[in-house]
Amino acid sequence: MGAEESYKSEATNKHVAVIFGVTGLVGKELAKRLISKSQWKVYGVARNPEIIPIKNFNFHFIQCDLRNPSESQKKLSLLRDVTHMFWITWASQYQLDSKDCCEQNKAMMANALNAIVPKAKSLKHVSLQTGMKHYVSLRGPFDDDEVQLRYYNEECQRVNGGYNFYYVLEDLLKERLQSKVAWTVHRPGLLMGSSTRTLYNFMGCLCVYGTISKHLNLPFVFGGTRKCWEEICIDGSDVRLVAEQHIWAATNEKTYSIDGQAFNAINGPSFTWKEIWPALGMKFGVEVVPEEMFSEEFRFSEAMADKEKVWEEIIEKEGLVHTKMEDLANWEFMDVLFRCPVKLVGNRDKTDGLGFIERYKTLDSILYWVESMRDEKLIP
Repeated sequence: MGAEESYKSEATNKHVAVIFGVTGLVGKELAKRLISKSQWKVYGVARNPEIIPIKNFNFHFIQCDLRNPSESQKKLSLLRDVTHMFWITWASQYQLDSKDCCEQNKAMMANALNAIVPKAKSLKHVSLQTGMKHYVSLRGPFDDDEVQLRYYNEECQRVNGGYNFYYVLEDLLKERLQSKVAWTVHRPGLLMGSSTRTLYNFMGCLCVYGTISKHLNLPFVFGGTRKCWEEICIDGSDVRLVAEQHIWAATNEKTYSIDGQAFNAINGPSFTWKEIWPALGMKFGVEVVPEEMFSEEFRFSEAMADKEKVWEEIIEKEGLVHTKMEDLANWEFMDVLFRCPVKLVGNRDKTDGLGFIERYKTLDSILYWVESMRDEKLIP
C-alpha cells in the first residue's frame, strides 16, 4: 500500500508517526513499539530496506534518499496526516566535526521538513535524536583535565570551535518550526540494540567478534586504553529505553515546549568494561583468562581484517540470516570507542524529575540484545 492510499484509507488513527532512520538501532525499536499500540500508524523512511523487514498493517515503509530534494518532495509530501515526526538518522559520508558533514545533514533534514511541514496541518511534535557528543569535541590535543570524569547535564553550554552537526539540526528545527510545533532533543550514549543498517553498531561488532572468537578458539580480548578499560568512560543506552523516551516526550504535557527541550537518554547506572567483560565472554561461550582480557596493542580492525570468509562459514554452518560482516560490524568504530580520549557520561536528573522511570543496567542490556540477535538468527 502506497503512502497516498494509506492516507486515504486510514485517516482515523489518533497518532501518525513518520520515523526517519527506521532501519537503525532506535528507529527499528521505536517503530515496533508504536505499531504495538492501536492508536498509532507509522511511516518508516530509510534509504535502504531492512534485511528483516517489519510486517504490520499499521506500518508503511518508504524507501527514500533524503539527500535528494526532488525525491524527498515527491515521496514525503503525501504524508499529510502526520502528527509526530521522529528524526533518528544522519549521513556519514563526511568526517564528523566537518563543515561538509554539517551541511549534508542539514540539507537532509531541510528536504524532509520542506516536504512535510507545509502539508501536515496536524503536526504536533518533532523529536530529534543526537547524542552525548553534544557535550564534547573530539578534536585534540587533549590534556589530563579533559579526560576527567564529569557528568554532563542538558544545560551545559555548546562546545566552541570546530563543527558539530547536532547543533546545526537543533538550530534548523528552531528556525523552521517557528514556535508553532513542540520539539524535543534526545541524547543517548553508546546504543545497544539490533540492526543491520547501522554504521556505529556496538552490539553487531561485539556479537560478530564473540562468535568468531568462539569459532576459532581465539582469546576474547578488550583492545583499548587502560583508562577506557578501568574507568567509567561512557554511558550505555538501551534502545528500548531510548525509543520509550521518544514516545514519552512526544506525548507528555510535562515535556511540551515550542521552544524545544533536551533530554539525556541513558540507562542510569555507570559501568566499566573491566567489570563486565568476563560476563560477556561467558555469554559467547569463550574462555576469558584474566591475564589476557586486556591489551593496549590489540586492534579489532587488524585482528578481524581477514575474517570475512570465517563469518561466511559460520553463517552456512549455523543456518543464519545471510549478512556480510560489514552489515553488522565496524571494526574501526570499536578501536575508536575503546580509545576515546574524552569521557561521555551524563546524568538523567531531568528525565527522572519529570517522571520517566525506565532504567537498565548496561550489562543486562548487552545480554538481552545478544539473545535478541540470536532469536533473529543474526548470530548463533
